Amino acid sequence: MALNADVSFTWVGHGTWKARSAKGKEVLIDPWVMNNPVAPEQLKNVDRCDLMLITHGHFDHIHDALEIARRTKPTIVTNFEISAWLGSKGLDADKIIGGNQGGTIEAEGMAVTLVHAEHSCGITDNGGIVYGGQACGLVIEFENGFSVYFAGDTDVFGDMSIIAELGKFDVAFLPIGGFYTMGPERAAKAVSLLGVKTVVPMHFGTFPILSGNPSQLQELVGNGVKVLDIKPGDTV
Repeated sequence: MALNADVSFTWVGHGTWKARSAKGKEVLIDPWVMNNPVAPEQLKNVDRCDLMLITHGHFDHIHDALEIARRTKPTIVTNFEISAWLGSKGLDADKIIGGNQGGTIEAEGMAVTLVHAEHSCGITDNGGIVYGGQACGLVIEFENGFSVYFAGDTDVFGDMSIIAELGKFDVAFLPIGGFYTMGPERAAKAVSLLGVKTVVPMHFGTFPILSGNPSQLQELVGNGVKVLDIKPGDTV
């Protein structure tokens, strides 16, 4: 199913996505690629990345950012604290844009707005955890005006309705696995707050503890909303 004829998303697995923008830019969201246990082999080699987006600093969203960024030299958009951490690791500071919630960042022809997420954000570094600012969701507007809400890791929260009102998107990428994020029941409430008709589930099935699945969410939201039933490697 095509969400938009000019924009495609391929699920690497867990919370990680590769997108092809309306003008052919390669976008990588939450890069846990080579070390992702559910990523298909053909997706583990990232030889091109124009724009890297990072919602928060947990290892399962940022683990492969440094290696991929050193190789492909993308523009990186994330929060201020993660941008400083990336810069401290020797990446080109001119290519890293650190914003914060409520800010819209123009990068590679796209507009990325950092929005609230209900989650923590420590970065594993040298055996300890360093402060990674606040976890974010993203509203991504592609060059052709097509917009999506990428929730990152989050619980449901009431201000999702404000994000939807201001973001004007048709599609939401939502975590549904439970335990570390909302599961299907709380995600169903998120769907109603967001008012979207298409939901792309993520952050489920990677480990047994992430037991929520798309069919559970579909049952809860009813036939008025399409919940895509996807597996790693699928393109939507």
